[in-house]
Amino acid sequence: MKIGKFNFENYTFVMAIINLTPDSFWEESRVSPDRILFAAERAVKEGASVIDLGAQSTRPNYTEISAEEEIERLYRPLMLIKENFDIPVSVDTYFEKTARAVLSMGADMINDIWGLTYDKGMAETIAKYRASVCIMHNAKYPLSGDIWGAIKEFLQKSANSALHAGIDKDKIILDGGIGFAKSKEQNFELLNGYERLSSLGYPLLLGASRKSMFGGNVEDRLPQTLESTRLAAKKKVLFVRVHDVKENVEAIKEVYGG
Repeated sequence: MKIGKFNFENYTFVMAIINLTPDSFWEESRVSPDRILFAAERAVKEGASVIDLGAQSTRPNYTEISAEEEIERLYRPLMLIKENFDIPVSVDTYFEKTARAVLSMGADMINDIWGLTYDKGMAETIAKYRASVCIMHNAKYPLSGDIWGAIKEFLQKSANSALHAGIDKDKIILDGGIGFAKSKEQNFELLNGYERLSSLGYPLLLGASRKSMFGGNVEDRLPQTLESTRLAAKKKVLFVRVHDVKENVEAIKEVYGG
């Protein structure tokens, strides 16, 4: 897979979460603008291959902010990272207006939790800037019955839309959407069978870091997160999107033996 000038293959890489929000569910991932360079430097030193900037919390019952506010939160942090670090930057947004702004500023990838279905023109905008995209499964209502058919159908349709808009196939990655429109049992079913999504013909990203499916308090969910990362590595998932870079990098090394 290509993200910016970098190629990723034959390993499981870490995407570091940096949240520019006051209300993200894991407090330690929240970064104020004056600390952005410190947070980015730490992520790079600990082994992150991509930084994922989020300006809007998507935790349960979150309050949506506008694209304009997203752009305001993203502008300076994105510019500082691009100016100071040689690392691809993904931006977590489902607003086309935000995507257009950050891609014009040099962002390399859009991570869309609505899989190109929320805002008209999202796929075309990503294609225009020759950027990469992470297409995540989501739904307005909780899934019922067989989850695999619904997830695969959504992802395939969105991937086809991306190709039709002109996004290169080697710039597309799929995310099954752990924690979105799924029960705890469905989240574990998805996690344990994650490799089944490979049949769609695209690399995979897993985002399970510290999520509520693991139970208990968020600050106590690192061991379960690391187990999910080891599982992802065994299944040859290309990326894990995580809060704790160093620990997850080490977990991946355990699996690959290096």
